[in-house]
Amino acid sequence: MGVNLKDVVSRRTITLEGLNGRSVAVDAYNALYQFLAIIRQPTGELLTDRQGRVTSHLSGILYRNSNLAEKGMKIVYVFDGKPPSLKSVEIERRRRVKETASIRYEAAVKRGDMEEARVYAQMTSKLKDSMVEDAKKLLTLLGIPWVQAPSEGEAQAAYLAQRGTVWAIASQDYDSLLFGAPRLVRNLAITGKRKLPRKNIYVDVNPELVELELVLNELGVTLDQLIDIGILVGTDFNPDGAHGVGAKTALKLIREHGSLEKIVPKLREKRLPEDLSAIKQIFHNPNVINDYRLEWNPPDVEGAVKFLCGERSFSEERTRNALEKMMKSFQETKVKRTLDRWFS
Repeated sequence: MGVNLKDVVSRRTITLEGLNGRSVAVDAYNALYQFLAIIRQPTGELLTDRQGRVTSHLSGILYRNSNLAEKGMKIVYVFDGKPPSLKSVEIERRRRVKETASIRYEAAVKRGDMEEARVYAQMTSKLKDSMVEDAKKLLTLLGIPWVQAPSEGEAQAAYLAQRGTVWAIASQDYDSLLFGAPRLVRNLAITGKRKLPRKNIYVDVNPELVELELVLNELGVTLDQLIDIGILVGTDFNPDGAHGVGAKTALKLIREHGSLEKIVPKLREKRLPEDLSAIKQIFHNPNVINDYRLEWNPPDVEGAVKFLCGERSFSEERTRNALEKMMKSFQETKVKRTLDRWFS
């Protein structure tokens, strides 16, 4: 779900070229679900290998990171750990959505409506433990570092950005702003032409940059108040929010009353969880680690080919071409860093 702040948060379009030399922490589960949603057969089925194992997420990791490396970006993936107990309601909601989408997908296939079938198929994606382990294995073979968060991946990624370990976070959700991430890059995993659902229209999807300090200044609120706005709208830890309160209304209420605690008595039937402090603590004091180490290495070409082509039925020619781009980018970056150190 994520917190829906798009109506009040300003963002500006950027280019992949504009991220040259930048290090970005990617919300791994967010990216993998995007790959599972968009990398599919025309009728909606996921890509699989000869044994029927899903490979859509591996295809996304290989080719998207090859393109990002070519643009001079340094990527690190951050994986979710154990979710906070307050997220159980949202997790159950997502499960029901997938079940409903699966039923509608089957019905659309029987009717022969392949366009609708694909739409519902994209909503049924399930990320299994084996798929996550395969993703980590491939990232290691590609020389791309990853971090296992103890809890929320976005919280850990925000921590990396706050410490200056990375320049920004890449995610579709705005939650990372509530965790204090100074910069959020959206659409990184889906940049390019995308077909609109149920329409024969393609649109260009470009990366967007959201800067926390600019957002707070434009809205005239503090980070604490932005968290209050998020809780009013609804977060993963209180999905329903205050019934009927959207981002614009939530902003207006916070500007008028200053804090969530002063607003709650005035909400009447628009009830919020009694223990709001527990939700706030997830954003203020998230469970993160600081004993990580990030190293970007050249891709293990033969190891990646063995895994992707020998075990997962990838085209060897396409795989080697992607790996060659990554190797070339790594070598060029290494030369540039050597020259920069020499001249400085």
